[in-house]
Amino acid sequence: MSAAHDVHGHGSEHDEGHGSLRDYVWGFGLSVILTAVPFWLVMSGAIADKGTTALVITGFAAVQIVVHMIFFLHMNAKAEGGWNLLALLFTVVLVVIVLSGSLWVMYHLNHNMMPQGTMQGMEQAP
Repeated sequence: MSAAHDVHGHGSEHDEGHGSLRDYVWGFGLSVILTAVPFWLVMSGAIADKGTTALVITGFAAVQIVVHMIFFLHMNAKAEGGWNLLALLFTVVLVVIVLSGSLWVMYHLNHNMMPQGTMQGMEQAP
């Protein structure tokens, strides 16, 4: 019975995907910093241009997503033979395709559906 237990024991191979308390504390600390800095940027008005502020906040959000995936979801190239990372990359590619395609379609619909010469044609009608 102990031999069967050893096969499914909690060896180093099994614990590879789990984080230590130190990893969780690092992840929490980075998450707090990555939340506090954008909050401070908005509340203090440190960057005058709103577009630049939005880009900086988006950058902080992307970094925070990576921090959460590494420290809390334990996603890396070693976990489950790299399949988690491959699934994540596939998801990111699909999201980029869907978002860029949607924005492209909305832009062209807006551009092509705007009445540009109709007002001038109505003024010249007898």
